Amino acid sequence: MGTKSPALVLVFLLLSAMASLCLAVNVTYDGRALVIDGKRRVLVSGSIHYPRSTPDMWPDLIKKSKDGGLDIIETYVFWDMHEPVRGQYDFTGRKDLVKFIKLVAQAGLYVHLRIGPYVCAEWNYGGFPIWLHFLPGIQFRTDNEPYKAEMKRFTTKIVGMMKQEKLYASQGGPIILSQIENEYGNIDWEYGPKAKTYIEWAAQMATSQNTEVPWVMCQQNNAPDPMINTCNGFYCDQFTPNSDKKPKFWTELWSGWFTSWGDPVPYRPTEDIAFGAARFYQLNGTLLNYYMYHGGTNFGRTSGGPFITTSYDYDAPIDEFGLLRQPKWGHLKDLHDAIKLCEEPMVETFGNTTSLGPNLEVTVYKTESGQCAAFLANLDNQTDATVNFNGNSYDLPAWSVSILPDCQNVVYNTAKINSATTIPKFILQATQNSTLSVASNQNGTTSGPPLSQWSWFHEPVGISSKSAFVLLGLVEQINTTADKSDYLWYSISTQINGNDPLLRDGSQILLHVDSLGHALYAYVNGKLAGSGKGSNSNNMASLEVPVSLEPGNNRIDLLSLTVGLKNYGAFFDLRGAGITGPVQLKGSSNGSTIDLSSESWTYQIGLKGEEVGLPSGGGSQLWVKGPVLPRKTPLTWYKFFVAPGGTSPVVIDFTGMGKGQAWVNGQSIGRYWQSDVSPNGKCTVTCDYRGNYDQNKCLKNCGKPTQEQYHVPRSWLKPFGNVLVLLEEAGGDPTAISFGTRETGHICSKVSEDYPMPLDMWHSNHLQSKNVKPTLSVQCPSPNQVISELQFVSFGNPHGTCGSFTHGRCRSKRARRIVHRACMGKAKCSFEVSVNAFGDPCANVTKSLVVEASCS
Repeated sequence: MGTKSPALVLVFLLLSAMASLCLAVNVTYDGRALVIDGKRRVLVSGSIHYPRSTPDMWPDLIKKSKDGGLDIIETYVFWDMHEPVRGQYDFTGRKDLVKFIKLVAQAGLYVHLRIGPYVCAEWNYGGFPIWLHFLPGIQFRTDNEPYKAEMKRFTTKIVGMMKQEKLYASQGGPIILSQIENEYGNIDWEYGPKAKTYIEWAAQMATSQNTEVPWVMCQQNNAPDPMINTCNGFYCDQFTPNSDKKPKFWTELWSGWFTSWGDPVPYRPTEDIAFGAARFYQLNGTLLNYYMYHGGTNFGRTSGGPFITTSYDYDAPIDEFGLLRQPKWGHLKDLHDAIKLCEEPMVETFGNTTSLGPNLEVTVYKTESGQCAAFLANLDNQTDATVNFNGNSYDLPAWSVSILPDCQNVVYNTAKINSATTIPKFILQATQNSTLSVASNQNGTTSGPPLSQWSWFHEPVGISSKSAFVLLGLVEQINTTADKSDYLWYSISTQINGNDPLLRDGSQILLHVDSLGHALYAYVNGKLAGSGKGSNSNNMASLEVPVSLEPGNNRIDLLSLTVGLKNYGAFFDLRGAGITGPVQLKGSSNGSTIDLSSESWTYQIGLKGEEVGLPSGGGSQLWVKGPVLPRKTPLTWYKFFVAPGGTSPVVIDFTGMGKGQAWVNGQSIGRYWQSDVSPNGKCTVTCDYRGNYDQNKCLKNCGKPTQEQYHVPRSWLKPFGNVLVLLEEAGGDPTAISFGTRETGHICSKVSEDYPMPLDMWHSNHLQSKNVKPTLSVQCPSPNQVISELQFVSFGNPHGTCGSFTHGRCRSKRARRIVHRACMGKAKCSFEVSVNAFGDPCANVTKSLVVEASCS
């Protein structure tokens, strides 16, 4: 290339600066809404945490978010991932925050950057790096100079990066909001008077960063100006900001709930989340964020709690694997479209809410120019109602909101789903009949390799490292390991005299261990004697088990485990772990006791397999191959090769295993815990969406392992030679593991004659909307698929849900023939739901059209 002249370079730089200036956006707020370039906006946001997915997944997640009607992507910033060692930063791979934000910008969406830097998020240690705990004189989240200095330094680092990359709206970038601190108002009273001065300092520190975009503080009723205080919760319609000069924002509408090992899996009905969102917009809310919109996966050791599962699916509109969760995604998309139709009157004025009867409300937004939008709400959790408004009669199901963008015609009701339902399926095979190629089986799956290709290594029981050390008494685990490993060995040898009362009179000897957990294995003379585990509600992992001792020297090895560090609550950073004692040998019948708690113990941080790098390919000389694979043996490492074919998300089903960790090609999938089964009796087959929701209302997976399938990102796999490494703690059978892909199974659509007018017809037809009939659509999830089979078709009064529909007494005989002719072999088909199309099988009955299909 030739050399450019200085004049041309200067012109180019000036034009670039002018273009950047043209793209700059001024973001402010008033008492009604966020104001972007002088225009108030009604906005919809969704949380996607960049490290809970992979960079190759980000563009698709962002596109699906935009297609779902979002304006904003919201994410925390994870301090522990970016600064694992003080002063040493990492923004690569899943930690590439700048790349993630730029992808959001390329899609035409805004960003809400929640810097925190405390994030909670069910993330290990609340997102704090563990080294922060060891700084002299530090106290977290209070008016403490060492902590404030570190918080300011990291906040300044992140803001500086954003400015350097020109990512703030004032620079032409997508960031229109930032957050400092996080849900401090829930626990600030426990910090006493210093809490108030800390919050005032945090607000001043944040605004002094000169981002030129507003800052928020969620769950902080005393947030000082100019901070916008916001609401988090299952419902926030009754929330009021602490100033009439601040808008009503909802930073976390919980789309579901997180899952804890040993518990059932919570889920939130689609109709209820839509009801909560619609009520918020009805009562003057103007910015709502779904937490989560895509929950993703707690890869590695990032899950907190403790006892938070590897899956962070959260029953979100986009599931853990990146697939649409239907009908939640589609029904909320329709809600967002309906809200946008009401935006102009909503931002010009506050709504006027009046009663239409017991538990019945109407809110009207009306402008001086005559524009009008209305919300009709039935707050009764049992009884449907008919209301009269504006000269018309409207049917309102219980616990629902109807939206009328012109104060006349209903385009949406939260309880009436006009969106497809999908049933996911896992195509899995047993592990013993596979090939090793990514492009192996036609159905997109492979199973594990022949037994001859397995390798294993028995982890030594007790102390095996030259870095082991001796201390007097029992140590707290987190302060000892600095969270470099889940594992800490406590080892001691004790002499038992043949005349010791413990060995006399045939008394059974018990080993008693008290521990803060979170899990514990006890070995006596090299053999596993017992184990203990805590839970989300009780972190204690104590045990008392019978043991066999011999006269002379007896070795006791206790392996203590953490399962994610505490992430929430006042002073959560001071919650300990490990074996606290007492550790005792007790005679069950003669009352004699030997207390070992204050003796000299030998300690080892981590396992030998970790030390030599087995997960990432090190320690190759340790692996053993042979004709007999050890199974059901605790503390065993396994290695073999596998790779499901196709393009769908890859899944490992760890059925047969106990508890441990897994790696693929050196990347940590996370912890698995198949032996921790959720109790029976708490789950229901169906869950009534009507009435207030909490995380214990709707539960599934009772009597099963809390998490059964685990996500392996496609980008972690190679065409050949993929290595899966397992560390099995408790003893499992790795040959029972299955591999496969997550696919969309059946697609179901159900639409009734009395559904609101289709939103896509509103703009061209709303004046004649009384004559527009509801429409049912069936569309394959992938653009290269077509409808290949019809499992069920009915026009009348069919019963059941997707996967279990049955015909009612009212049934059109020609419905299946019509649908078959219009849909088979096509990627999408649509029908007007009316007697004009399907005939009238029963007069004076409101009829529905149901189609259940599969694609290939």
